[in-house]
Amino acid sequence: MFEPLYVASSGLEALEQEISNITNNLANASTVGFKKSRTEMESLYYVQRDFSEELERAVRRREGVLKEFTLPIEMGTGVRVAATTKDFTQGTIEVTNRPFDLSIQGDGFFQYQMQDGTVAYGRAGNLHVDNDGNLVDSNGHFIEPRLTIPPEATQVSIRSDGTVLVKINNELESSEIGQINIARFSNSNGLKSLGQNLFASTDSSGDPIIGNPGDDGYGTITQYSLENSNVDVITEMMQMVMVQRVFDTIAKAVQSYDAMLTAIGNMKQA
Repeated sequence: MFEPLYVASSGLEALEQEISNITNNLANASTVGFKKSRTEMESLYYVQRDFSEELERAVRRREGVLKEFTLPIEMGTGVRVAATTKDFTQGTIEVTNRPFDLSIQGDGFFQYQMQDGTVAYGRAGNLHVDNDGNLVDSNGHFIEPRLTIPPEATQVSIRSDGTVLVKINNELESSEIGQINIARFSNSNGLKSLGQNLFASTDSSGDPIIGNPGDDGYGTITQYSLENSNVDVITEMMQMVMVQRVFDTIAKAVQSYDAMLTAIGNMKQA
């Protein structure tokens, strides 16, 4: 008797998760290198129902049906969120005046060494130099492979192929001190979100494929620039309005069913 309430409950829960995902996208609309996600819905298992023998005979007599019913009577049991997929399309590139602001034009991820020694991956290239001269991200994670900027460096240049050059004490000649590599994955959608604009590889994403920027299939690095979030605020707001309307409709269906149950109860008491 209460199955419609269970179905409605699954719908309300799934829509609540979708609203949460949309809200997260909107909250990160100004986050450097952020990649929006969307919820993927799927229907729950269906339950096949059979006519009772009495009802089946009554329908046959009324409609003159002599053969067995061929179409099953299936009742849905609701919906659930099957997955949340990332959209790794590139965001707009914003030009800055900071030499350690980097963006990747094309495919690839920066590599960062976590505190536990593992490597994480991200598109955010808002780097800076720590007290020891190490090039780190905004959370203090070392870029991988690790790079150290000499304290006497007066100019730092990072080429599109990831080569890092410095000028010491305003010398005319530049010296190469390191190389920034980037990673690619056979299935970027399989990456696991870690927060802090970082991702971890999984069995679904496959192992990272390391290469130099500009190599075949790899993007190039642009200095003095950052990749903005790829969230389209207008699109997300429109989706939120649609989800809200569906949520309200299901809530009204629950109210209608509750009124039906109340009416049935009154009929039994009469």
